[in-house]
Amino acid sequence: MKGRSIDNKYHSNEAALPWHARVPAAERAIPASLSDSSWYTLALASQRAWELTLDACGAFEWIAIFYLAVSSILIASFAENVAHPLRLIALQAIVAIIVLSLCRFEARICAMNSSASPPVQKFWHFWRHWYPHLFFLFCFEELAHLVHVITPGWQDAKLIAADLWLTGVHPTVWLEQFATPARNEFMQFAYITYFTYLLVVGSVLYYRKDWRAYWSVMTYSALAYAIGYLIAISFPIESPWFSMAGSWHAELSGGPFTSLINFIEHYGRVRGAAFPSEHVAGSVAALWGAWRHRRWLFWTMLPLVLCMCVSTVYGRYHYVVDVFGGMITGTLGYVIGKWLMRKPRAIAQHI
Repeated sequence: MKGRSIDNKYHSNEAALPWHARVPAAERAIPASLSDSSWYTLALASQRAWELTLDACGAFEWIAIFYLAVSSILIASFAENVAHPLRLIALQAIVAIIVLSLCRFEARICAMNSSASPPVQKFWHFWRHWYPHLFFLFCFEELAHLVHVITPGWQDAKLIAADLWLTGVHPTVWLEQFATPARNEFMQFAYITYFTYLLVVGSVLYYRKDWRAYWSVMTYSALAYAIGYLIAISFPIESPWFSMAGSWHAELSGGPFTSLINFIEHYGRVRGAAFPSEHVAGSVAALWGAWRHRRWLFWTMLPLVLCMCVSTVYGRYHYVVDVFGGMITGTLGYVIGKWLMRKPRAIAQHI
């Protein structure tokens, strides 16, 4: 009797269990509860992984992913104006995955503390902080394929007219009267200093381990570049070097800096993306970063940045309007970036 009461009790409890009442006997080999539990566990794991990835990212990554997303949408929307649109979108997705993976992996290495060797931690810490420079370079070189996404033709005639209205001359042609090998060499030197501004500001802040200031400057620059890139995609300008070719009596001759610039321009030049000047925008954003975080560095850089702005026109790379556009874009990057850096999680939590 006792065994029967236990057996009856077991059967009555079994009947009360909801999954036995709802699932046919033929399907009981794989209980629905097990399947649901697996999907639930997978969903929780995916959600947790995404949250950890977001925690590993900061304002710079928000801007980078936003730019990649917007440019991908433009490529898809105007695919008829782009060669190999699917390839470009896939490349954008790969870059986004690399950025997110780098941030997430470095955060995991940092969380391991003593489990990871110091050289490994330093390696990933270095690349986590310095990959933005490679990202900027990728985006700039990619503009060669994106400048005609929206507008197939060049719009240089409008800027040539604007320069003439502003100055009364064609500045790049007018400046030729001052060309000498010595002046050419100095101007090309000033032009090439563009590549050092963000590196110098970043290096000073990185060496001082001022991480908030470091990522603030990177955020100012990211916004300045992103705004400039999107304008360049919407309003394609090829620069005086192409649109006014043949207007000068001779090439600009000089010394080693002139030769170096000619080498860089030959192998790395992007036809288009002249307005606004990304040289000026990036330099001004870095200059504002120096003003806010290392005032002495601002005063050191200022004369060189001003000479660099003149050199972009002297060297026939930009219109005067491009320079003003770059100044405005760089300042916008600083103003918006400063506001963005006040937001929660503007810096990755482990930094």
